[in-house]
Amino acid sequence: MRRHHWKFAVLLLLALLVAPGSGKLSNFSARAETAPSVAEVKIDNFTFEPQALKVKAGTTITWTNRDDIPHTVVSSDFLFKSKALDTDDKFTFAPTKPGTYSYFCSIHPKMTGKVIVE
Repeated sequence: MRRHHWKFAVLLLLALLVAPGSGKLSNFSARAETAPSVAEVKIDNFTFEPQALKVKAGTTITWTNRDDIPHTVVSSDFLFKSKALDTDDKFTFAPTKPGTYSYFCSIHPKMTGKVIVE
């Protein structure tokens, strides 16, 4: 008797997954395609990696400090500015306009990077 319950449950699950007009699978894939873009920059050994990052407008960029000393992320035109980031702290920014955004660490000004937004 238990085998019949198990088979019924499997058949019911399969029927729900492929039922015409359910739209559940197609809705899921549509959401995945429209998900916002993300990019990461790691701060380690007194460098931003990658040093130059190319993204599309609206991409959320996250800088993560992997160094054992504090760093900042400050755009040259002061459009964005992080607090001092300790080890494993993060800072995010999502540029909305195309252009080149140069940035540096205000604690260690020789540390530089840029984001190229298309």
